[in-house]
Amino acid sequence: MIRTYSDLSALPTFEDRFQYLRLDGHVGHETFGFDRWLNQRFYSSQDWRRIRDKIIIRDGGCDLGIDGFFITGPIYIHHMNPLAQKDIIDLTSFLLNPEYLICTSKRTHDAIHYGCEPQNYEMIVRKPNDTCPWKS
Repeated sequence: MIRTYSDLSALPTFEDRFQYLRLDGHVGHETFGFDRWLNQRFYSSQDWRRIRDKIIIRDGGCDLGIDGFFITGPIYIHHMNPLAQKDIIDLTSFLLNPEYLICTSKRTHDAIHYGCEPQNYEMIVRKPNDTCPWKS
């Protein structure tokens, strides 16, 4: 099954999106271990940095692209379809195509990969100037 942003964005809830992306502990083994240098080189490339910024803007910095689920720590860009060594060597469309990428928090990213449930979120209700306490 090829996971896509178009299919994901049609799912209304965080739970639905999480279940769609869940890998149940399967990690793209070929990009790890002795071959880890391949994906490290890729993740430090200018191409990756450019697409990463575009995905963060598209998703508004929200976990799984759900409005209101703002990521307060580091933002991870998750490849919806696990990468293999061949994807990096051949520069397949899975690497940089926005249709296969989504913003996640670290805990959601880990939950997708390692089969655990993400912690429940509380919706943050934003108010005017709530990030500027001196402007009350």
